[in-house]
Amino acid sequence: MVFDLYGVIARTQAPEKRRRLVELAGVPEESFWEAYWACRPPYDEGQDGAAYWGAVAGRLGTRFADVPALIDADLDSWSDVDESMVQVVHELADQGHRLGLLSNIIGELVPYWESRHGDLLGRFASVTFSCRIGAAKPGRRAYELCAERIGTTPQNILFLDDNLANVVGAREAGMSAELFESPEQVRALAEKVTIHR
Repeated sequence: MVFDLYGVIARTQAPEKRRRLVELAGVPEESFWEAYWACRPPYDEGQDGAAYWGAVAGRLGTRFADVPALIDADLDSWSDVDESMVQVVHELADQGHRLGLLSNIIGELVPYWESRHGDLLGRFASVTFSCRIGAAKPGRRAYELCAERIGTTPQNILFLDDNLANVVGAREAGMSAELFESPEQVRALAEKVTIHR
């Protein structure tokens, strides 16, 4: 079983943290988020923060007054875990399930997760971060590299993600994949998965 991180095990950006980013950027909210997401793929694949925010500013036709503050606020907005899903991960690992993690994540966030959530990451047989492999979901290569790292083929993997495009990408790469809904859904799916020890 392979899990996405954000929207599954970790929480997506809270409203107050999203507002903080818009305030720091000093541009209209709708325009900000369009540029934020449009410029994100290279960042997920390993681009540095200053270059990313430079691209966002360029797309908006502006310059940001405090890029380090934007970087810090952005990292903070992606830093909260869902404790109920953390518990599920521990349960499944204790039951003997071989677990993997495949996440689109920027390089600056990886040290945060490794230093603060090492126990959680340690429950996964393989952790595949987009910024470290130079490929991001829903691109086929991300799923193939994930399967290689966990030591199996895509056909032997059940993948869970909260983003339908990533679920479709996983299926196109040969994985079984489901749109994440709840911890209860994950437990039910796990009961149908054969454990290979």
